Amino acid sequence: MTANVKTRILFHSRRLNIYLVRYPQGHKIVPHVDMVSAGRLFKLNCVLVKPKAGGEFLCEKHIFNLFGRVVLFRPDLHQHRVSTIENGNRWLLSFAFNTQGTA
Repeated sequence: MTANVKTRILFHSRRLNIYLVRYPQGHKIVPHVDMVSAGRLFKLNCVLVKPKAGGEFLCEKHIFNLFGRVVLFRPDLHQHRVSTIENGNRWLLSFAFNTQGTA
């Protein structure tokens, strides 16, 4: 289902990555945990455009959640997923911060 997902890398470094992602109608993200080789991974996801139906982000535990639009969580510790997008597209601005190499 990733064939129609459009990901644009806005910034990439050893510790910080910023992505703009478009998830199309019919897409879903199955439950998973993000793997990291070292350090702790934090993600701040900002939903820029919500689909008209479906496409809800679900996470076992989050650090911060503002109306389901801005979510800070640990994807390396907690299982997360996105329900099937039934109508419309989901646009996401995602900030991934890895503490690897920091004190």
